Amino acid sequence: MPLGAPELVIIAVVIILLFGWKRLPDAARSLGRSARVFKAEVNEMKVEDQARKRDGSTDGTSAIREDNSPRTDNQSGPTA
Repeated sequence: MPLGAPELVIIAVVIILLFGWKRLPDAARSLGRSARVFKAEVNEMKVEDQARKRDGSTDGTSAIREDNSPRTDNQSGPTA
């Protein structure tokens, strides 16, 4: 269901009402910076993952455990 012109106009008016005309460029700039940082981090993670797969090494920090046993390095659990 693509957005048509009336929907885009309504969205633009709501955004202008929420942020104000003067703060809108700053908000867009901040959003652009955040998107760039996020994209750079995702690309870095992909490169690290490819290097790890190429080397065949694992450092034990994988979220998926081979033996399905619970993790024992949880520092936020209850202290008895």
